[in-house]
Amino acid sequence: MESAYDRQQVQQYFEYVGLPQHLRGEPPSLVLLKALHIHTLSTLPYENLSIHYNPAHQIELDPQRLFQKMVVEARGTGGFCMEIAILYNHVLRAVGFDAYTAGVRTRGRLDGVPHGEYPGWNHIINIVTFPDGSKYHVDVAFGGDGATMPMPLIDGLIHPNLGTQHIRLVRDWVPRQVHRSEETKLWIYQYRNREDAEWNSYYSFPGIEFMDHDWGVVNWWINTNPDSHQRKNALVIKFLRRRKEIEHGAQASEDYEIYGKRMLVNEVFKENLGGKTQVIAICKSENERCSALEQYFGIRLSEDEKEGIRGYITELV
Repeated sequence: MESAYDRQQVQQYFEYVGLPQHLRGEPPSLVLLKALHIHTLSTLPYENLSIHYNPAHQIELDPQRLFQKMVVEARGTGGFCMEIAILYNHVLRAVGFDAYTAGVRTRGRLDGVPHGEYPGWNHIINIVTFPDGSKYHVDVAFGGDGATMPMPLIDGLIHPNLGTQHIRLVRDWVPRQVHRSEETKLWIYQYRNREDAEWNSYYSFPGIEFMDHDWGVVNWWINTNPDSHQRKNALVIKFLRRRKEIEHGAQASEDYEIYGKRMLVNEVFKENLGGKTQVIAICKSENERCSALEQYFGIRLSEDEKEGIRGYITELV
């Protein structure tokens, strides 16, 4: 299937996320995929504000609407997982990558740590396949413990993540699986916060392709079901990017890295610069929260959006 975006839109996207000039127009490669991952992750925040600051309290997944919201309007907004991942899928395919979206089951958190069963479909990733047959898990829209790089679908391969965190993908069954064979094993995304810590299993996915109507069903449940945590919590997570210098003999080449993240959970703003998470602000009113959204994330809500949260369960009064 062709991308919904044309060449001009792709160049507009590159400009908005700050992709280095020498990579624009390059053919698909792992180098380009890694750079797009870092620049997308650090430009488009994971946020579900369109559920809360919206009179309809529902999110649209039309690719052109997503492009208008995140790139054209350029108000610092991103989106929740399906918004960013669907937009990103169309960007990847427009560039020439073999990419498709896949459904994920994410566990809930207890005191910040994933626990319990893997529920129904509630997250989205991209799977990218290169001509040599190698496949990569690409997740630019998970939030705080998400991967800061594309990860090859290789069982048990460990990667450094933000700060002292490590991440990996393993092949295994999840507890409630009834039919267990080598073919029914799932990919499980795991993290640990330091080298001597236990691995935490965050989400699982079989890697099968999801299509537009599949995401329509998942999106409807998340927008409307009273048990959806997205309806109960206003969330923003934005990763922070900086330039780094890498020495190659007498030459120095510019590269970029993720070095921290900022987070909003309802009224609390936090920051982690690769070490301990610290609270940087606690808001007591909508005016304070909207001002903090602009100060810490560069997110500028319209007056209509600000009015949209009135009477909703997450309004600060």
